[in-house]
Amino acid sequence: MDLILWRHAEAEEGDDPLADLDRSLTPRGTKQAQRMAQWLDRHLPDSTRVLASPARRTEQTVQALGRKFKLRSELAPGCTPAQLLAAAQWPESKVHVLLVGHQPVLGETIAQLLGMAEPEFSVRKGAVWWLRHRERDGVGQTVLVSVQAPEML
Repeated sequence: MDLILWRHAEAEEGDDPLADLDRSLTPRGTKQAQRMAQWLDRHLPDSTRVLASPARRTEQTVQALGRKFKLRSELAPGCTPAQLLAAAQWPESKVHVLLVGHQPVLGETIAQLLGMAEPEFSVRKGAVWWLRHRERDGVGQTVLVSVQAPEML
């Protein structure tokens, strides 16, 4: 199974926690989302299942991809790695899964899957982390396939 984690692109700042879900992408964020969406569209199989947080900024980010997607409340800000992995059906899914979400849960999930000593790390705005689960000699492994940031493309 391939799990692709895409952090939403740059969004407006906001101090009001009640309005957090309503924050929109900045003009720079819109360009970041479009650049990353072009890269993803060239590399993702057509059968990829696409899920996004219900936050406006994640919805705007994933819309740049131009594919069908589902908004999932369990991917909202404040979710846990366990909720994120359950939504993706990791590692049992038979198709690639693209999740569009937030920090810090993306960094926490990546650290957990890669067995890192640090409990989390930073994922750049608009960046994609592509992970793969495979079996080798009866042992499950997580492999880092690619890391892409909009500035790298």
